[in-house]
Amino acid sequence: MSWVVAAFASAFFAGITSILAKCGIKQTDSDVATAIRTCVVLVFAWAMAGISGSIGTIGSIEPRSWLFLILSGLATGASWICYFKALSIGDVNKVVPVDKMSTVLAALIAIALFGETSNLAVKLVGTAVITLGTFLMIEKQQSAGPEQQQDRTWLAYALGAAVFAALTSILAKVGIEGVESNLATAIRTCVVLVMAWAIVAAKGKMGQAMHADRYELVFLAASGIATGASWLLYYYAIAAGQVSVVVQIDKLSIVVSVLFARLAFNEKVSRRSAIGLALIVLGTAALAVWK
Repeated sequence: MSWVVAAFASAFFAGITSILAKCGIKQTDSDVATAIRTCVVLVFAWAMAGISGSIGTIGSIEPRSWLFLILSGLATGASWICYFKALSIGDVNKVVPVDKMSTVLAALIAIALFGETSNLAVKLVGTAVITLGTFLMIEKQQSAGPEQQQDRTWLAYALGAAVFAALTSILAKVGIEGVESNLATAIRTCVVLVMAWAIVAAKGKMGQAMHADRYELVFLAASGIATGASWLLYYYAIAAGQVSVVVQIDKLSIVVSVLFARLAFNEKVSRRSAIGLALIVLGTAALAVWK
């Protein structure tokens, strides 16, 4: 398989992940859905670690790195829980762009804390463009009462997902040294799994997990498989091709999400939203190229 094809396939699977997940949380509680889906993702996470040959190095991980792996895993879990809660009550073409704000937050924090000021002008312009694009995609709804409150609720969860996703990157930057990235992802996913099921148990939702709708379980499993497939294809593309190009292609996943949201859920994209989407893609690509 061509590495370019693999890169586009990775973006495709990453894009449909949110679509499949939303199909699986129409009746199923979002906390339960996160826990179930993480079981599938965990298999692929360790498969990635195995393919990269890094599992054998787990014994050499320093205590400090273990601490930050656990902390970043908790941040990842919080991000996933917020993200799927937002998906359960909001539109895909609004939740996904807000979640992408994690790129902006991570870039700004890295500039402030770590002095990552190379190509500073491009980074600042890129983050501004992404932010503007996100605001354009979050169109105000002409609603009142409970519906208006619901609008604010999905936005709060989506912003929470972005904040925790950015925190994951920062924690990894601060304290995880000498740990191969795929192995770190696998360990973090274990933490997410424990956290997700602990939340389900603490909220008394184990019964819901045992009696989840089988039809929706298929979509949740498919969502996890899509995530795993995206990881595997991305790893292949990175290994066989040009990293700078692969990273840019991967950013097209948001376009896939928006297009499939239109097909699957009839979520319309206005001219304003289309402009916002284009700005997000351009801004993200700029940050990927001029790191």
